Amino acid sequence: MLNTLIPHTTNSASQKTQRRISSLINHYLAVDKLQDRLQDLPLQFQNPQTRPWKAINWEAINSEQIIGIKPEIFLSILIGAMDTEAPIRDYTQTSRQYLTKLHPQMARFVGGTVAEDGKLLELGLWEKEERQHTPALIKIYTQLTGEKITPKLRTVRGYLPSHDPYEDLYRHGLHRVATEYGATCLYLWMMAHTTGALQEVLEELVQDEINHMTKFWGFGVWLYPDTSIIRIGRTLMKTRSPNYQRNSLIRTLHRMMGTLNWNSWTLSNKATLIFTFTSAMRHLWGWSHSLTPDYLQDLFGVSLSEEMKKIQVQDF
Repeated sequence: MLNTLIPHTTNSASQKTQRRISSLINHYLAVDKLQDRLQDLPLQFQNPQTRPWKAINWEAINSEQIIGIKPEIFLSILIGAMDTEAPIRDYTQTSRQYLTKLHPQMARFVGGTVAEDGKLLELGLWEKEERQHTPALIKIYTQLTGEKITPKLRTVRGYLPSHDPYEDLYRHGLHRVATEYGATCLYLWMMAHTTGALQEVLEELVQDEINHMTKFWGFGVWLYPDTSIIRIGRTLMKTRSPNYQRNSLIRTLHRMMGTLNWNSWTLSNKATLIFTFTSAMRHLWGWSHSLTPDYLQDLFGVSLSEEMKKIQVQDF
């Protein structure tokens, strides 16, 4: 089914871009790399260690390293990405709250530890790694334009609990995986349109996003072994209402289209981004099917039973 969604372009430049995208996806989303990132999660529970970036020659970044896309469009995408990445503290603390009652270790991984008075005592590993992204994007923008820029502040939907924390976490987790997947695809697409030092920065962003997406995805499959395309679809349908108060992938998609200046993109640029999303999903879906209950149990232990879910709901 995914193949029918991939745009077929006759433009030779678009075909070259698609080949670059395919090569990047085959490399960075290889099954062995995804497995390695997921198997790293229990180790990070015990001894959190940030993934080091390689040295970047920031002074070497220049506009000639942008290929196949107008520089002004590339800059608008940078602005949209930095505005989206900027509220990382709000993202991590919201996720921590949804996780705390059900899995304290994962709550610490994403949001650190918090005192009873709400004071943050320790940063989560997710925040430590992701908080590098906005400064990196700002550096790229400044190097390309010679101008300083400040990300726009936006309000992030906070913690909205119901009587069922297990279902709350499912909805929130689905949104979190989707946003990490979206960031992965966007940065892979940007890598296909860059070279040199500029591409090296984007490579670090891609590796961070894949690292986190893989951990969240695999953890979710373990925690919700009964999930399915039908359940995901039903969850997404519930979020379509304009009165829906929690995170909505539909609203997020519309916001991102505006933030990334989608309407000003060329047809070729739009087609290759869609190609990136569909190709990446095909790889990820195949990997996801390899995550057997026995394999996940070896990694994370026995998943929450129905009795444990009921206890958690009663204790909420």
